[in-house]
Amino acid sequence: MDDQRRLHFRFTTRAVHAGERPNPRDFIPTATPIYPASTFLYQNIEQMDAALGGAVGVFVYGRYGNPTTEALETAVASLEEQEAALAFASGMAALHATILSCVEAGDRIVASRDLYGQTITLLRTIFGSLGVRVEFVDILDLDQVEAALRRGGVRLLLCETISNPLLRVTDLPSLAEIAHRYGARLAVDNTFATPYLVRPGTLGADYVIHSATKYLGGHGDVTAGIVATTADRRWELNEINKTIGSILGPFEAFLVLRGLKTLPLRMHRQCENAGRIARWLAEHPLIERVHYPGLPTHPSHETAARLLPPGLYGAIVSFEIRHGTRERVTAFLERLRLILPATTLGDVYSEILYPVMASHRGLSPEERQAMGISDGLVRLSVGIEDPEDIIADLEQALASLA
Repeated sequence: MDDQRRLHFRFTTRAVHAGERPNPRDFIPTATPIYPASTFLYQNIEQMDAALGGAVGVFVYGRYGNPTTEALETAVASLEEQEAALAFASGMAALHATILSCVEAGDRIVASRDLYGQTITLLRTIFGSLGVRVEFVDILDLDQVEAALRRGGVRLLLCETISNPLLRVTDLPSLAEIAHRYGARLAVDNTFATPYLVRPGTLGADYVIHSATKYLGGHGDVTAGIVATTADRRWELNEINKTIGSILGPFEAFLVLRGLKTLPLRMHRQCENAGRIARWLAEHPLIERVHYPGLPTHPSHETAARLLPPGLYGAIVSFEIRHGTRERVTAFLERLRLILPATTLGDVYSEILYPVMASHRGLSPEERQAMGISDGLVRLSVGIEDPEDIIADLEQALASLA
């Protein structure tokens, strides 16, 4: 109903309805609009009935879908070269729903032991309490992976393209072949790599998961997650999400969609910066070890060179401070002036994290040691700043430890 037809209503009623629900127009906005509506109307009840019945391409309620969020899903599906995608309120929500769609009580999950700490906690606590058995393996040891799947009952193989925080690069084509041979699905967390570097779905993965909070958003102003997969599996995930309600809001979807526009530019610059900084750190006398796939000394260098674009090995550099103790690392972090001590990664800013304190805090010292996470290890997410300024900040902070 247009505003002219509303003029016979009283002032209070017009204050509520005037300007709302305009008739459709012929123009097309250059940027996707934000649709904050929690519900959607139709011209007649028959159309509403079809919408409530699940008709494709229509919207009825915010928990079921939203036009702005759908635009983001379409974009990520395109970038990952998948049929469809579904957005979530966070990366952990996306991961949780993916696992829920694959397993039930009595099933087994084989997972990389080199996972984000909260992912390990999710598998052990939530899914462990539901009767799902989880076995952690060295994901680079394909014989060990196959032996775990051969024992039967495995519904899901879970890994990260580039692991957090040691940056071990997974042989995705081989893992996909092994998983499918034993009737399991392969889910890959592609957050560190992004579709700019590698598209796991084209290499055989069944689910490609992102914490869109990181590189996809890229500006430190949104929390989001997304899964790219087939249209059928997207429908399964959405049925789960309609029930548990871990939906992504339209404002957040808009921010991630805007971030995607500059993903290639940001990621290219960040990877180049990271490579330069990794080489500098490798020569520093106060650095015990540098973990970066672009260095020939990294155990995944050959795999990374095969899977990733030439010269681009990711934008994360992990390194171990010599004689590293918690006190020594703390002193180093407190001396930094440009690099931000933040519990995230993938932003335009350079950010540094101490896994013992943050990402892998929930693990015991023995578990961290078994994973190769020493007390001296820090993880640097390299931003788009001038690399000379990043290096200068690292240099002056390290100098305070001499």
